[in-house]
Amino acid sequence: MTYIEIGFGQLAIAALLLGVNIALSLALRLGLSRDLVVGAVRMTVQLLLVGLVLEWVFSTRQPFVILAMALLMAGFASVTAVRRTKRRFAGIFWHSLVSVLIASFFVTGLTLVGILRVDPWFDPQYLIPLLGMLLGNALTGISLALDRLMEGAVRNRPQIEALLALGATRWEAGRSEVVEALRTGMIPIINSMMVSGVVSLPGMMTGQILAGADPADAVRYQILITFMIASCVALATLGIILLGFRTLFSADHRLRTDRLRTVGP
Repeated sequence: MTYIEIGFGQLAIAALLLGVNIALSLALRLGLSRDLVVGAVRMTVQLLLVGLVLEWVFSTRQPFVILAMALLMAGFASVTAVRRTKRRFAGIFWHSLVSVLIASFFVTGLTLVGILRVDPWFDPQYLIPLLGMLLGNALTGISLALDRLMEGAVRNRPQIEALLALGATRWEAGRSEVVEALRTGMIPIINSMMVSGVVSLPGMMTGQILAGADPADAVRYQILITFMIASCVALATLGIILLGFRTLFSADHRLRTDRLRTVGP
């Protein structure tokens, strides 16, 4: 199979495709034209810079440099996850970071050492792309689950406090909120698995095929990464929910929605 390289001229031509979006925004007065242009420019610059950084990281092959890159990626993911929520509480960023780090590093490490058996295990060709895909999906699960947990606690406060007043423990009173938050955080990856191969061709598989990989090999890699993502999302979502639960429900079995603050417009 052949691999077709893409030059900057071809990228410039591809950018013209955004004209469809901008035309719709102008015609229907959606007010998205500026955001589309800014978003496209930011995305292009960020990806080009990341490409340069990754080239350097791949060439150094130093474990400390590679792990520092991985930690930086996890840090950005944890911050992004929290910024998408409508409510916040003290320590929410640390909760997100802990959940992201434990889930993503555990699943990535297990895959590199126990499944792919990469040697050395910190080979950036495998570690960085796999970790990046896990982080992108984990932050979505964390954001959705956190929002659902906090909104549910506020919305259902009367029922929860009634249960607590009747002698229920904090777990008995808040269990339904935890369950719904966990379900909400896992819905995107479940939906993705349902339609993969029938409705959509996942990005990793498509990228490998375009790069000249055998379709059968690309499919096996996609199945592997999908299982990794599902596991990482479940662990990260569970972690952030349990940490958030400890904040919203105190040890003396009280609902502490006063610890929440609303952010944004």
